[in-house]
Amino acid sequence: MSDETAILSLPYILPAQAQKHVTHNTALQALDLAVQLAVTDRGSPTPPAGPAEGARHIVGPGASGDWAGQDHAIALFTGAEGWLFTTPLPGWRAWVAAEQAMVVWDGTGWISLAQNLAGLGINTTSDAINRLAVAAQATLLTHEGAGHQLKLNKAGTAETASLLFQTNWSGRAEMGTLGSDAFAIKLSADGSTWITALGFDATSGTASGQAVQQSPEDVTTGRLMRADYGYGPGNLLGTVSESGGLPTGAVIESGSNANGDYIRFADGTQICARQHFDILYSNGSACTSDWVYPAGFVSVPSVSGVVNASTTLSSATPPLDALGAVSWANSGSNASTARLNVRRVPGAADFVPGDKVVVLLTAVGRWF
Repeated sequence: MSDETAILSLPYILPAQAQKHVTHNTALQALDLAVQLAVTDRGSPTPPAGPAEGARHIVGPGASGDWAGQDHAIALFTGAEGWLFTTPLPGWRAWVAAEQAMVVWDGTGWISLAQNLAGLGINTTSDAINRLAVAAQATLLTHEGAGHQLKLNKAGTAETASLLFQTNWSGRAEMGTLGSDAFAIKLSADGSTWITALGFDATSGTASGQAVQQSPEDVTTGRLMRADYGYGPGNLLGTVSESGGLPTGAVIESGSNANGDYIRFADGTQICARQHFDILYSNGSACTSDWVYPAGFVSVPSVSGVVNASTTLSSATPPLDALGAVSWANSGSNASTARLNVRRVPGAADFVPGDKVVVLLTAVGRWF
């Protein structure tokens, strides 16, 4: 039979042993050190100055002085007898007052239980995948005087860091960096078929997914309008353009030059106007001039005009108040120029050199 206990190495009192109280007291000292183990601190390689009797410490690595050679041991100050040391066994636990934490000896070092748990279940059971499991009506994560972050870290770009929402343990929605570094929101009606409802490019931040317009002509109810497919204050006015009959530029374009004013619409409609255009004497029967449109049409437009009061005619021609009866027409026109002819009323005096008919002109057609 051994002279000591197997676990704490407490000395037995042997038959016919003299001074049995010495052995008994040594055992009590060892029990006093190990039972309900709580230490002041851990990690220091040297003993504190002026320790109180009964003070316990976990010796740090590289111990020296009175603690030399006692790395990781539990040191108890006994007063007159000095320091008593006990070597821990794997699984021993100690409360460290300085850290307000429980530590455990794993055979090579003292490990904080709060930092290296194999798993934690709160009102439920954790497992190898769900190392932290909580069954409750709510889980609160709050600040400690300022902000608060919940961090989901993955090993590489192709991995997943996400929040998964389930119904009866079957996935219905997931959001995070799913197989890339772009952020996405995915949805499923059955837990097996998934669609990306909304995604954001990690470099540009632009949006994509089934919740966004898929093409310029996509008008699916509930989809978000893309800035390059829709219209707003930034692109309502500007240069109109098209591709295959579909608008690719602004809704309205307007401009002016020496030939007049024009306005173009995204549907292809174009209107040109000239406020004061002089149709000049050509011969006794007509005044004729060419109007070059301020913007070209794709085909011959419809041209109309109104005689302006600035018209200058000789006294031999009808008086000004009779000009409403003067006939006029455009002929020989094309997509870029209107040939305007104002003809005299039959029976009226001829036009004479220097006569001009001033008109307000409008041309309506298509730019594509």
